[in-house]
Amino acid sequence: MNELLKLIKERQSVRMPYDTERPIAKQDVLKILEAASWAPTAHNMQNFEIIVVDDEKLLHSIANIKRPISEGFIRENYQQLSFSEEELIKKKTGIMGTMFPPAWRNPDFNLKNFNEKEIASMQRPFPACPLMLIVIYDPSKKAPASEGDFLGAISLGCVMENMWLMANSLGISLHIISSLSSEIIEKEVKKTLQIPKNLKIAFSCRLGYPISTPGKYLRVRRDVNEFTHHNKFGSKGLE
Repeated sequence: MNELLKLIKERQSVRMPYDTERPIAKQDVLKILEAASWAPTAHNMQNFEIIVVDDEKLLHSIANIKRPISEGFIRENYQQLSFSEEELIKKKTGIMGTMFPPAWRNPDFNLKNFNEKEIASMQRPFPACPLMLIVIYDPSKKAPASEGDFLGAISLGCVMENMWLMANSLGISLHIISSLSSEIIEKEVKKTLQIPKNLKIAFSCRLGYPISTPGKYLRVRRDVNEFTHHNKFGSKGLE
């Protein structure tokens, strides 16, 4: 049990490029996929398919799909930023602003204030990797009595977590790429991977071994007693 909690605590998103000359062993990929198969899903619907992409040309094609900067993402993301370690430790939620380009640390970010060259410089390159997993689902298959298919979304999150923990237990880094799910980019990814029109990309992830040792960064969590309510809301912590 302590080993599982240790694995959960050490799980992290490694955003740097991965060694493309070091492929992930097939048996390890199968273990990650088996972990996905045992994720709890609403009514055991298992409403997901996973495309394993390890073809170099396909990975290159996906990496070169233009990913436009989202003003909405930058403005909403700003609310989660801290600008000193002291601030982040005090808040216990969010991330350090230094993880993003300086221009992204502005609550009034507006693309109209930048020229094409400046916008191009803000776009972060797609980090290299030897393998990607593209998780897709059928939005027409909704979990019963689930407003907005909330239970279906939770199920896909469970699939993600199972794969992430299994990958990390095998010493394999994993990085979620949410931008591939956006409407414009998703269209290009679906064309590249011949994904049927009726299916949608839930999330994509890069897997591999970092080309160098990942740098340490401050990670924070709320104390258990801060989000736990005993028997009624407002009765904080467990007595």
